[in-house]
Amino acid sequence: MTQLSYAAAGVDIDAGDELVERIKPLAKRTMIPGVLASVGGFGAMFEISKEYKNPVLVTGTDGVGTKLKLAFTLGRHDTVGQDLVGMSVNDILVQGAKSLFFLDYYACGKLDVDVAERVVAGVAKGCELAGCALIGGETAEMPGMYPEGEYDLAGFAVGIVEKDQAIDGKSIKAGDVILGLASSGPHSNGFSLIRKVVEVTNTPWDMPLDGRTLADCVMEPTRIYVKQVLNVMKTVTIKGMAHITGGGLIENVPRVLPENTQAVIHADSWTRPAVFDWLQQAGNIDSHEMHRVFNNGIGMVVIVDAADADRAMAAFEAEGEKVFRLGEIVERETGAAGCVVI
Repeated sequence: MTQLSYAAAGVDIDAGDELVERIKPLAKRTMIPGVLASVGGFGAMFEISKEYKNPVLVTGTDGVGTKLKLAFTLGRHDTVGQDLVGMSVNDILVQGAKSLFFLDYYACGKLDVDVAERVVAGVAKGCELAGCALIGGETAEMPGMYPEGEYDLAGFAVGIVEKDQAIDGKSIKAGDVILGLASSGPHSNGFSLIRKVVEVTNTPWDMPLDGRTLADCVMEPTRIYVKQVLNVMKTVTIKGMAHITGGGLIENVPRVLPENTQAVIHADSWTRPAVFDWLQQAGNIDSHEMHRVFNNGIGMVVIVDAADADRAMAAFEAEGEKVFRLGEIVERETGAAGCVVI
């Protein structure tokens, strides 16, 4: 009988070990005070600073969705790791949390060490942008589970905030101002519809669009807002925030509003990137559907008191953010939607 081994069954332990060694220097660049044990052990350890009086941990988890299908098609594996980090750290930022550490999960049928390293390099870059540590993760090689050349990604972030400084939106009232921080593109949402539009219209990915290609526009990695927002919070009171992901402006903004309030957003208050104009026209997509599926150029919504609006906008601009005054909070009538774009 032929002598069997794990390698014969499709799992290359040596490749996994090589990937761990390649990841270690990438993770090392993300280390921050508090990390006690990192990549390579059974569990990662992180010590909470004693400067926090009443710390609350905030967690978030997500994936990259079908944007990965484009990564496979286009052979672009360098940026989806940043997408993975951005989806979670931007989520926990909404509650005012500073990101502490991140863990990733990379699953494939057959481990390609070069591709996996490129993906994790993107994860490490995202962690650096967020100011958090890539403290651990898992690589799973599972023959027969995934088509050749494909993989899946998941990850989660843990952040921290003082309990009395957590942002919960409860103080939001009529008259408050809605600000929007520009997105870098579709981020990681709506890609099933993006791929459908391209398929139906038979559009090549190298089609010129706004001085770039269509592929460049849709694969631009998720913008990470953590450091910028935390810096602005030092001087301006932020009443509420919404990370604009699946569900767009219409479904995400109401998640942070008191029940008696409504967000009124003016569609002409910001400049929408060309990729969204092309998608709507090429796909004959209704405006309401566009606002439910895509971020349409707004990656993070920030709500402040009207008296703080100008100062907040100046502070975000000083942090390098493109910021728009989107609209205002009004009293919500019975049965009305939590957010309308007019």
